[in-house]
Amino acid sequence: MQVHRLGAPDDFDPLLERIGSARVVMLGEASHGTYDYYRLREQLTRRLIAECGFSFVAVEGDWPDCDLVHRSVVAAPGGDDDPQRALERFERWPTWMWANAEVARFCRWLRACNLDRPDGQRVGFHGLDVYSLWDSMQAILDYLGEEDPASLEAAQEAYRCFEPYGTRIEEYGLASRFVSARCEAEVVRLLARTRERAAADGADAFSAWQNAAVVAGAEKYYRAMVGGGPQSWNVRDSHMADTLDRLLDRYGPQARAVVWAHNTHIGDARATDMAQGGMINIGQLARERYGADDVVLVGFGSYQGSVVAGTRWGAPAEVMTVPVARAGSVEERLHHMLPERAMLVFDSVDRPDWLVDEADHRAIGVVYDPSFEAWGNYVPTRLGDRYDAFIWCDHTTAVHPLPASTAPGELETYPSGV
Repeated sequence: MQVHRLGAPDDFDPLLERIGSARVVMLGEASHGTYDYYRLREQLTRRLIAECGFSFVAVEGDWPDCDLVHRSVVAAPGGDDDPQRALERFERWPTWMWANAEVARFCRWLRACNLDRPDGQRVGFHGLDVYSLWDSMQAILDYLGEEDPASLEAAQEAYRCFEPYGTRIEEYGLASRFVSARCEAEVVRLLARTRERAAADGADAFSAWQNAAVVAGAEKYYRAMVGGGPQSWNVRDSHMADTLDRLLDRYGPQARAVVWAHNTHIGDARATDMAQGGMINIGQLARERYGADDVVLVGFGSYQGSVVAGTRWGAPAEVMTVPVARAGSVEERLHHMLPERAMLVFDSVDRPDWLVDEADHRAIGVVYDPSFEAWGNYVPTRLGDRYDAFIWCDHTTAVHPLPASTAPGELETYPSGV
C-alpha cells in the first residue's frame, strides 16, 4: 500500500500510474452533497481526459437530463452554449446531485477542451441511471415523430400503458402484482423498434435507443420494487452497467470511461455486507465483465464536516453537520493515520490487516439524519478489496447547489438515495 499526501493535481501521479491502460476508472463519493469529493474528482478526471485519452464521463444521473449537458459540452447543434444552463434545467429531486457549481465548472472546462478537438474526438457526458421514465418516453415520442413515424405507434402504446399511473409510477409496480397491468410487452416492442433505428448510427438514434432502454429498465425496476428485497437495487445497477457497455461500444474499441457515482455503487459489493443481502453493483459487474486489470475503483471518505441533503424524500435541500465518524470505523482509523488530504493506492503485496479486515464505512445518501449515526449510515467493508485506491478528506464542506426547479421524481430504494 502506498500513502501519498494530496495538495495539488500533480499529486495524483501515483494513481495515474496505477490506472495505466485500464479501460474503466470509477470515482466514488461517500455522499452526494460534499464539495471536496466533487472537486477532487474533477481534478483527477481532467487529467484522465487531457493526459490519458479517456473518451467520456458517465454519471449516476438520468439519461435525458445528462444528454442536455452532453450536447452542450460537445457543442452539438441545438445544445446550450453554457453547460450550466443545461444543469439548471434538471428538475428531478435531488437536483443538487448534479446541478451544482462544482459540476458546472467541470463541464465548462470540458466544453472548452472539446472545442479544440474535431467532432469525432470530443469527450461526452452521459447519465447511467434507470429513472426518468416519463422524460425518456417523451424523448422517444419526439424523436420517432420526426425521424420514424412508422415506429411511433409502438411508443404510443407503451405511453398509454403507463399513463394511468401518472407521476405515481411506483403504483404501476403494485398494480402489476394483482391485476393484468404489466406494460412489459409494449416496452419490449418499443425497445426492438428503437434498436433497429440505432443501426442508422446517428447520435440521435443512439440516444433514442438508450431512452427506450431506460423505459425497459424502469418497467422492471418498479415491478421489482414492490416485492422488497435486493431485486430493484440489482435491476438499477445492472441497467447502469449495461448502459456503460453500450457507451463503450458506441465510442469504439479504444474507448475509455470515467464513471462518477456513490461509493455504494462503485465499490465492489462482494467486499461488503451487500453481498450477503444478495445485492450487486456496477463496480462488481465491471470487474466481472472487463477483468480486474482493466478496472480501477476509487473510493472517497471523510471524518467530519458538512453536507447537503434532505431530511426526507423530496424535502428541501439543507446544509447538515456530519458528526465525527463512529468509533472503530474506517474513517476513525484514517483520521488518526493520515494528513488532512491523502491518497491510498492499494496493491496485492503490502496489505496490512486493517485493509483486509471488515470495518464500518460511512455512506451518506440524499436523505440523511446525522442523529442516526449510532445505528445506521455505515456499510461493513473490507476496504482493500472494495477499492483499488482511496481518497481521504479529513474535514469536508457542503456542495454548492445551482438554482433549480425541483419535482419529486420517482422513489429510490435502499440504501436510500445512493
